[in-house]
Amino acid sequence: MKLAIISHTEHYKLKDGSIVGWGPTINEINHLLEVFDTIYHVAMLHELEAPPSALGYSSDRVVFVPLPPLGGQGVGAKLEILWKAPAVISIIYNTLKKADKFQFRAPTGIGVYVIPFLSLCVKKPGWFKYAGNWNQETPPLGYRLQRWMLQQQSRKVTMNGSWPNQPTHCISFENPCLTINELEEGLRLGKEKSIASTINFCYVGRLEKPKGVERIIKALAGLSASEKSRVGVVHLVGDGKEKDYFLEISRDTGMRFKFHGFLPRHEVFEIYRESQVFLMPTTASEGFPKVIAEAMNYGCLPVVSNISSIGQYIIDGELGYCLKEVSAENLREVIRELMGLSDTQYKTILNKQRGVVEKFTYKYYNLRIKTEIL
Repeated sequence: MKLAIISHTEHYKLKDGSIVGWGPTINEINHLLEVFDTIYHVAMLHELEAPPSALGYSSDRVVFVPLPPLGGQGVGAKLEILWKAPAVISIIYNTLKKADKFQFRAPTGIGVYVIPFLSLCVKKPGWFKYAGNWNQETPPLGYRLQRWMLQQQSRKVTMNGSWPNQPTHCISFENPCLTINELEEGLRLGKEKSIASTINFCYVGRLEKPKGVERIIKALAGLSASEKSRVGVVHLVGDGKEKDYFLEISRDTGMRFKFHGFLPRHEVFEIYRESQVFLMPTTASEGFPKVIAEAMNYGCLPVVSNISSIGQYIIDGELGYCLKEVSAENLREVIRELMGLSDTQYKTILNKQRGVVEKFTYKYYNLRIKTEIL
């Protein structure tokens, strides 16, 4: 069986001519080769240097089909998406001729015309994957339009979380990020971790205010001297335009903040292994960030926002802490509370997390694709 995936996933060409792309998506597609014989990935090729987090495909059974890089802020970027619509549709149409099924990954700029094309002009079976916040009250116009179009058509749509008045063809689905070996390693590691003395914190994602990086720094900066003595290293993995600002405000906190930039997947996992707590006090539009499940697998207690579907997985006080009010002050109080946990209480939370973590394995995802989608 041959699958065509259509997405906005960033790809890059290395000096040796090989193609790499955004790591989490590439990993997911590599594991989908257990379900499909050939996968055509129609996605965007950028003329930029690849970040360390980019990965290559594991097999030549994945065929990359380049699209021009489209999207971005500003009127010019929006108009370019529409101007190049005929070329994009032509590339997708010719690729679909080779495939038995398709998957379109939304929301994305090209979705405003690709979703209608697939819904009205393509008879080949397929499904849509909506990776954003399905229940976002005030999404951007393009995202709102794409969500509405997906509700009106009849093909299956996989989405984050479960919501009131959810159409029957829209299925709650977890995005995979873990292998069975990683799951087993995480189970062993969780039994060895301790929160009794020094606590290492970590964050993984874009370095920007909406994602909560400023709140993390200010929350920790406001701890007392004795509380700060419990903090080991605060790992911040990722990059963004506001990085210099975050570096500046972290210098006078009296704690060790380590800015790693983008890292390969195995190095990110090493930071999870070294940490006891994962912080993401975000107000950005989220689905369910895979990094939460990854961190939980390696014995990190999550302190996250009750936004989108996150609160459906992280039950406050049972599987971690889910902030109802997202502020530096509230985050600080939660950090103080978790500092008072005994090792027994900490390990009890880690044990309860396993039922959630197991839903984010590639094995479980592929099984659901076979039984609920195909």
